[in-house]
Order: sequence, then C-alpha cells, then structure tokens
Amino acid sequence: MTPPNPTSEPHNQLTQWLESYLQALKSPDDKQDTHNKKSTMQQLYQLPLGQLRVLRVTAAPSVSDTKTTMSATRSAAIKFGLRWKKALLKQDEAQQIASAYVLIVEIKPTVNSDTSIDYQHHSHNHNASAMSMSFATKEVIEQLSADAKASGVVLQVFGRQDWLQILATLQTPNELWRLLDYHKAALQKAFVNAKSSFASEQTLLSQFMASPAIYTQALTIDNALIKYGIQDEPNSRLVAMSLAQRNKAATTKRFHEQMRQASILWYQLSAQMLSKSSSAEQLPFWQRQLLAESLFSRYELIRTLYQHPSRSMEQQQTGYVVHQHSYENLGQHYVLIFYGQQSGGKQSREALAPNLATIAKDVSTRLPIAELHHVIVLGIEFIVEAADTFIDIDLFIQPVTAMSEKERQLTRQLQRLHNQQQRTQKGDATDDKSDVDKSKKPLPTMYLSLNIPASKKQS
Repeated sequence: MTPPNPTSEPHNQLTQWLESYLQALKSPDDKQDTHNKKSTMQQLYQLPLGQLRVLRVTAAPSVSDTKTTMSATRSAAIKFGLRWKKALLKQDEAQQIASAYVLIVEIKPTVNSDTSIDYQHHSHNHNASAMSMSFATKEVIEQLSADAKASGVVLQVFGRQDWLQILATLQTPNELWRLLDYHKAALQKAFVNAKSSFASEQTLLSQFMASPAIYTQALTIDNALIKYGIQDEPNSRLVAMSLAQRNKAATTKRFHEQMRQASILWYQLSAQMLSKSSSAEQLPFWQRQLLAESLFSRYELIRTLYQHPSRSMEQQQTGYVVHQHSYENLGQHYVLIFYGQQSGGKQSREALAPNLATIAKDVSTRLPIAELHHVIVLGIEFIVEAADTFIDIDLFIQPVTAMSEKERQLTRQLQRLHNQQQRTQKGDATDDKSDVDKSKKPLPTMYLSLNIPASKKQS
C-alpha cells in the first residue's frame, strides 16, 4: 500500500487532524444572512500552543462585474471579521489565553444565465462556484493595519482554498501555529511598509516551509537531550535536514516529502486511538499529545518502525527495544518494544504485553529530565502475510510526577554511570547506524493496526 497523497484526497479528509482539536462546531454563533446571501460559522480549536479561533464566511453575491464584486465582498467580509475579533478579544485577554484569530473567506458568486464570468471552479454546485482570491493586497493590508494599531492584535485572513492547502501541507497543529506566527510577522512588516511583503498566501506557505522555523523546536529539544545526558551527540538526521534547509540544497524537497508521508502515517496510528473516544471534546490529554508531534518528530518515530525489516534476523527473533524522544515536547519520551517472534521467549508479546505498565514506570524513574510528564510505551508486533506486513501495537501511557531536585541529582548520577557503561560496549542493539542517504529508498508496504488493552487506559 502506497502512503496516501494528501493532495489527491477530498478536503474533508485533509482537515481531520485539525478537527481532533475542535471544541465548538456548528455552534449557536453560526448564522445565515439570506438578505446579503452570506453565511458564517465560528469554530474554536484548543491547539497545544494556544487557542485558535476561526470564523468562516461564505458569500454568494449576485454579480455582473466580477472584479468589483470580489473587492467589495472581500472588504465586507474583513469588516465583519474585525467586529467578530473585537467581540472576543476582551474575553480572551481577561482569561489570559494565547489566541490566534483567523478569518476564512469563500466567495461563491451566483451566476445568472445571461452573465459571462471568468473564475476558477472549486465546487460541484454549478450555480455557486468558489472564486480564487488573494488577501495579500494593499487594500487588505490597509484594513488590517488600522485595526491592528488600535487593538494590538492582528486578524489573519485567508481564502478557503489557500487555508485547505496550508492544512494539507503542514499536517500538525504546532506547525500550523508556527505558520500563523510567521504570517503575523509578515503582516506586521507589511503594516510598516504599507504594502504586502508576500505575493500570495501560497507564496508565504512556500517561504515558511523553506525557512529554519520548521526545525527550530527540534534543534532546541536535541540540545536539551544532550545537556541531560540522554544522548551523546546531535541527531545526525536532524543536522543533515536542517543544514539542507539552511543551504537550500536539492535534498530539501525530498526531506519535506518524507516528513509529509511520515506525518500522515503517524496520524493514522493516532486516529485509531482517537476512535476509542466518542467526540473530540472527550479526548484524553495523552491522545492530544500524540497528535501534537511535529513533522520531524513524526518522521523519527515512523522511521524507527520502518527500520525493523532491516534489523538482523536474530534481533527480530529475540526482540529489542528502541528509545525515542519527542522532538516537539521535552516532557514526552517513547519506548518502542519490538516483540520477539519466538513464542514464549523473554521478549515475546505474551511475556511483555502484560507488563507494559511496569516497564513504563521503571523508565520514568530513570530519566533525569525535570520536564518529563509522560512516558509512552509502544509494544510492536510485525505480522507478515504473503507480500503484506501488518503492525499490531499495544499502547501504555505513564503519567510522570515532577522530580524533586534531590531525585534529579540521583538520576543524573545513575545516567552518567549508564552512559559510561554504554560507551565501553562494542555494540548496542538500539544504536542506529543508518546513513541519511538510505532514506532515498521508498517506504515499504505497511498496514497499521492498533490494540489498546482495556485494562491499560490512562486519563
């Protein structure tokens, strides 16, 4: 099975990862103005890095002059969005909530039989097709600038098609939040210069993906792991990918594609866990944390799974353990237990699956990371049937209480002793010696399934 291509899927599937954070869908704030042929829908997303408020405005004016209608309708939508933002601003500031305000505009002109209009079609409704538009214009900048100076908060405006493309490209909530920060900075620069600093929202997305911003958090985590003694040297793949990004190397596009594929696969894994909950509002904290993993973090986790077939036959038979840390959240550590294929062996599924809680607790007491809040244990079994490979995964989440200073000192000492012992050993079953260039190989066929034992649920 080839990893899915997000650009070839319906938009409602592209946005599922964001809907996992949805707090208010089709709320009483939804309105339809039949006189002005305008409908609105307000949505609230509780993202890991802040609160995202989205106002969707769909206008269906009757037109004879497309250019004039687009400009007037766009201006009216922005004015409406500014009033919406103002109404919520005091409430959010009083609660000291980090918030982003996004207006999504879609214009679907109603076409009379005697009217000839040239616009792009993005809808199956022949009488209300969407017009493609940009909000990187002088008029829009002037509108947003005046309000931002008065309120101190920027309203960020996107066309619906651009917004969907952003979600399809970024795939993760924290990348989306960072893109909004990037967009906000571009707008503030435009306010100073009284003109847009980017040609279109698509251009801005491309600039963001080519910027160091998508690796900044991963590099910060990497440095912290070295400081804590969790790893001896920088992650070689992270160094290679961030350097390629900085130098605008030809390999950058390939790295982006690999992260995109890995991101989709990680979401598919997480989505199976989400299916255990009846609604987004009931998602446990740990499930939100799984979905909050960044592009590079997801890439590292999925890469570890895909490396299993290249392991020695002895390792596959007896089983082995790989430790991975989140490259988005310093407080989150992963233990990937690859079950041995020998039935009844010490590291077989039968032997280890009932003890995942004990393993998670033991690991949590040995990690000298003050910020540690969850240890995630994945018990992984590979099942080969004909030409296909299936993965069945047992999951256990161990919440971790904050360490005292004395406990941290003791665990640091233990970690230093452990690291010294590791360095004296000639080989380590969990040592990854793969070269970055190996990632050029296409991902193998893999189906994902997930098993969450009822007795192992965590709040």
